[in-house]
Amino acid sequence: MNLPNLDEARNRTNKIVLEKINNYDFDNKFQGEKYFLRTYGCQMNMHDSEEIRAYLEMLGFSETNTLEESDIVVLNTCAIRENAHDKVFGYLGRCKHLKREKPDLMIAIGGCMSQEENVVSEIKNKHPYVDIVFGTHNINELPHLIIKHQEKCQDIEVYSIEGDVYEGIKYSRDSKITAWVNIMYGCDKFCTYCIVPYTRGKQRSRKIESIVEEVIELKNKGYKEVTLLGQNVNAYGKDLELGYDFKDLLIKVAETKIDRIRFVTSHPWDFTDEMIDTIAKYDNIMPYIHLPLQSGSDRILKLMGRRYTKQEYLELFNKIKSKIKNVSITTDIIVGFPNETESDFLETLDVVNNCKFDSAFTFIYSPREGTPASKIKDNITLEEKEARLQRLNDLVNKYSKENNEKLNGSIVKVLVIDKNIKNKTQVYGYTDTMKLINITGGDDLIGKIVPVKILDAKSFSLDGELVKDGVCS
Repeated sequence: MNLPNLDEARNRTNKIVLEKINNYDFDNKFQGEKYFLRTYGCQMNMHDSEEIRAYLEMLGFSETNTLEESDIVVLNTCAIRENAHDKVFGYLGRCKHLKREKPDLMIAIGGCMSQEENVVSEIKNKHPYVDIVFGTHNINELPHLIIKHQEKCQDIEVYSIEGDVYEGIKYSRDSKITAWVNIMYGCDKFCTYCIVPYTRGKQRSRKIESIVEEVIELKNKGYKEVTLLGQNVNAYGKDLELGYDFKDLLIKVAETKIDRIRFVTSHPWDFTDEMIDTIAKYDNIMPYIHLPLQSGSDRILKLMGRRYTKQEYLELFNKIKSKIKNVSITTDIIVGFPNETESDFLETLDVVNNCKFDSAFTFIYSPREGTPASKIKDNITLEEKEARLQRLNDLVNKYSKENNEKLNGSIVKVLVIDKNIKNKTQVYGYTDTMKLINITGGDDLIGKIVPVKILDAKSFSLDGELVKDGVCS
């Protein structure tokens, strides 16, 4: 790879994109009008919505949480599972009815679903009331598309190939306490069930200097926590061939002295001993790791293209547990992969019994058009898949509660995020191990890291009280 050309091309592209954005006639273009933004899917989608929100506000729109008040509706979509697709098109029905009442209402669809050719075709042929369609690779085109829409024609701008890696992007962030930071885009793993490499493209890492600069800027603005984002953060830097990897990035970010650092998501195949040692060494890298399992059966793992065995996963899990003090580990598990047998499923339960995960996101397999797994003929009934999911969830919830109960009476550091909307006398936050905790206290605690004594443990949350005279930061 010709690295000078890579740098030159990136710098040129970034300059062009930023000049294009800066040259938009943002001032008062849509002053007084409102936008409604709805996000589906993962943390990456949520962070993309922060970029979308920034462009809308630069155009003069203000946000509303009421669909009926909006002048533009933007749906930022997910393509991971079929039910996400169904939810989007179900919600489009509401937007269609609203547009009959408000003919000037603009409707825009972006995100991963927009990268699927069959979805774009469906929108074009069956949903002509949708005004704008854009993809994950050209979010920066949204202001231009909105201004251009004044011509009153349906505008579909979706790049079929991955975009460049842009720096200096502006975000209208959801929080002033915690922030997402993209470190890479796309994925090269091509698990047979996963649509991500086809919607977000091949892996492209940001330069380490730009990431560190963004973290320092956030720290200077008072942010307490950053989460480094990527489809497979452990593979960070491999595509750049500049001699650094995710371990080196973690060290650089830790040296900024920001209070808390997290990252998602990790692939077991790329999790090195050096990464584990780095996490264990730095106090501001949180002892929380999300380590997707997907299945405990070697046969199913091979069909999934996961590139590790059950034994290799368990060895990695035990190594992380032994080296990182008080670490909590969560996971993802798919049940009902095509032709999964009862024996295969019992292998998954065996891993759960061995690992006793702090929590798990569990799903019934959902075929995605265009992926290799979608072509496998499946002989398992939906009833059997649902029964297996229930058995799995019962086991996961059991261990989740047991792990939480071990914390009863202990004192933990908690970053307080916001008020508890269900109980006005409480605020909520997260421990260093990413456990949700409700605390009796006022607004003055929000944004602070405080010591809290655990009083009660449930399967999915904790209750605690502020330690008197205890102040962390």
